[in-house]
Order: sequence, then structure tokens, then C-alpha cells
Amino acid sequence: MKKLTLADLKAFRDHLRIPITDDQLEADPYRPPYYHPGPDAPEIQYLMERRQALGGFVPERRSKHSEITLPDEKTYEVANRGSGKQLAATTMAFVRLLKDLMRDKNFGQRIVPIIPDEARTFGMDAFFPTAKIYNPNGQNYLSVDRDLVLAYKESISGQIVHAGINEAGSVAAFTAAGTSYATHGEPLVPIYVFYSMFGFQRTGDSFWAAADQMTRGFIIGATAGRTTLTGEGLQHADGHSPILAATNPAVVTYDPAYGYEIGVIMRDGLERMYGPDSEDRNLMYYITVYNEPISQPAAPAELDVEGITKGIYLLAPAKIDGPRTQILASGVSVPWALEAQRILAEDWGVSADVWSVTSWSELRRDAMAAEEEAFLNPGQPARVPFVTQQLAGATGPIVAVTDYMKAVPDQIRQFLPNEFASLGADGFGFSDTRAAARRFFKNDIHSVVVRSLQMLARRGEVDAQAPAQAIEKYRLLNVNAGTTGNAGGDS
Repeated sequence: MKKLTLADLKAFRDHLRIPITDDQLEADPYRPPYYHPGPDAPEIQYLMERRQALGGFVPERRSKHSEITLPDEKTYEVANRGSGKQLAATTMAFVRLLKDLMRDKNFGQRIVPIIPDEARTFGMDAFFPTAKIYNPNGQNYLSVDRDLVLAYKESISGQIVHAGINEAGSVAAFTAAGTSYATHGEPLVPIYVFYSMFGFQRTGDSFWAAADQMTRGFIIGATAGRTTLTGEGLQHADGHSPILAATNPAVVTYDPAYGYEIGVIMRDGLERMYGPDSEDRNLMYYITVYNEPISQPAAPAELDVEGITKGIYLLAPAKIDGPRTQILASGVSVPWALEAQRILAEDWGVSADVWSVTSWSELRRDAMAAEEEAFLNPGQPARVPFVTQQLAGATGPIVAVTDYMKAVPDQIRQFLPNEFASLGADGFGFSDTRAAARRFFKNDIHSVVVRSLQMLARRGEVDAQAPAQAIEKYRLLNVNAGTTGNAGGDS
């Protein structure tokens, strides 16, 4: 019932023996008075005693929490040294870094890994024997993998939270751990790892509630991208989680390409959440990682930390002179951009700079903030957005490429004076090889090459026939042709 009648109110009062008179109720039946028996009443005394025994009021935000010592630079060395001759996906690079963060003597015990499913897929089964899965009753059964070295182990002292295949329960655990700095005065850093498609699309409302409760932590969208998990159904084909994440004001979204970028981003996140000089602490970092093995380079000697944390840095300057273009790429598409740079130079004499865009969303937020500042301060010199500063001297057209829908890179289009084109994966997934899926969506290596040539041809900087020749040379109209020839299967 939305409203109680006066008779209902009186019956309710009589049943519960509430000492409110008829005159009080009849004075305004739409706003009946509240009743409190007083602080000395035995029932109130009982409630207060039980609440104190349980550690205080809930919810109650404590303004102070225990001191936290953040990991030092050494902890991040594993991310900075690359993979050498071994190929490693960014998921593996992330897990290696997480392992070292958990080993840190002063900080590791504060990390709460949360995995609803697929721990072995992510390589996190290595945590089972030491960190163990938390169970307040311990493990009361024999696991089916008990004979394996990395067998599933539960413990009352376990550090990993495994709420079953239950995304809603996992986000609830993430929220509980991520608000413990205020609710219990003990900072914990939840790190929730899941298939990226199963995050904001399924539990976006829960993440909104987490933001409202000022949760802090890391959200890791693994097996990210629309073409990196082909063949397992459209439910895995994530081409839009960065867009969904960007709708949450508390979420800082990154799409790193390399392990050293992940290290810089996670260190920045911890500093912003718990560092001594941070002003904006109540953040959740959404970081996408991929299951595609690539050569992980070591961190450059002159690492552009500001560029990585703010969203863009020059990864590979052009190696030849010639008609100039700019290639902006993020995540798994960065190696495609580097290969396109080589092909443009060797086959077409075109000079291309390659930029790693670690966060399209943060670039947009900064640029929108600059617009707002200019709007509110007429007559004052306007601040130049970071993305505009970075690309100030970059000449020629821009080709932006990701494994997401084109709306992701299009977030920065309005802030750049250059001619701009987006390549991405709009629509549903494509169940074939990765190479065939990328050829289908036209966001593969050769699509970057052809799009660059088309834009240069319109400017009269390359032969007008070059784009058509490139389409034929690379068989771009053949959906089943992979990025290195006829590598795709039947469509």
C-alpha cells in the first residue's frame, strides 16, 4: 500500500502499542509523527549494546584509516622488463605484476583478488596453493584437481574471493572490500578480474552503486576486444565495454597495449587512491587486458609516464621521410599499427608516427573539462587539452584503430584539427579466426594501410590509384583473407 488510511494508522498503532494519541494522528493523517522510546528505553539500550559489540554503526564512514605503505619501484620491475623472446599476452603481464604486488611484505596482504570464473584461463591458478580461496568454514571436500600442483584450495585465511560463477556477488564483494577503508578503517584494494563482456554490461548498475558508496579498487576486463575470443559465441565479443565504463563518473578507463603501461597505470591508481598527495581518491580503475600473445617490450629508457597516465604518448616515430600520417592505436591494436607503419614505409614510401592511446576516455574527460573551464572564464586564455598538446606538431591525417566500436576512438575527434578516421569493430561478433574477424570488420593491419593511403590520396600526397592498388594487393575485399594473406577460414 502506498498510503494508509486513518483507520489503518490507528490499527497499526494499536497492534504495535505505540503511544501516539488519536488527536496526533487526526491532526495530519498524511504525516503521522515518528515515535522514539528515548535513549534510556530498555530496547534502545539493548540495540546500542549489540551494535557496539559488533564494531559500531553500519553504515558509518570513518574519516581516518590505518596507515598504508604502498609498493616501491622495485615491485614494478617485472612489468618494466618485458617478456624477452617469449610471447606474452597483457593478461599474463598483469597477472605477473599482481603476483609481485601480493608478495610485497608491507602491502600484499591488503590486496583482495576477486575471480567469479575462469581463474585458470587468466593464469591465476598459480595463486591457489599460497593465497588460497577464502571460505569461512575452510575446505570440506576433495577438489577434482587435487592431484595437480596448482590445485584448488580453500581456507579460512584465504585471500582470494571466489563467489562462484556470480558476477553480482563478485561486484558486491568488490564494493565491500573497496569501501573497507571507511567502514572498518582498514584499506583493502579489491582487484576484480572477469571476462570483459561480463562486467559493465551485466553489472553496470552495481558498479554505479559502488561508485555511490565511494568504492576504490581495480576492475580488470580480461579477454577484451571484439575479435580476440572468436568462436565462443557473441556473449564473449566485447566491442563496447570502454563506452559503458565511461558512463560512470568514478571509473577511470584504460586500454593498455604493454605490460609496462599496466605497471605505470596501476601504480598511478594506487597513488591516487591512497597516496599522501592525492585529492581525488574515490576512483575505480577499469583496465582492459587481452589473451593475445605478443612480444612484450621492455619499458623505454625515456618513459613518458605522464603520457601513459593521461592517455596518449608517441610510441614509434616515423622512420622515413615522405607523406606523413598519424596512427593512433590502443590495446591489442598497437602491434597492428606498428606493422602498418612498416608496410606504409616499405611498400608506399609513406611516413607514419604511431601513438599508443592508453585511454580515449580520459583524453575526452580532460578535453571536456578544458572546454568547461573556458566556458566559465570568458576572456581568459583557454587551457589546451592534453590530447591537443600531444598532437600539436603531428602533421597529416589521423587513422585511429581499436578492437572496439568506432565510438571509442571517436571520443577525441572534435579536439583535433587533423582529418580523422576511425577503424573498429561495430556490430555483432564474427565467429571465425581472429585474422578473418579483423578483415571482416576492416580494422586489421592492411585496413590501416589502405585508410591511410585513401586520406593521403585525397590530399594529393600519394598517387590517386594507390588506395585501389592496395585494396587489390592485400585482398581487402576478401572477408576470409587474414592479415598476412589468406589466413582466415570459411565465413
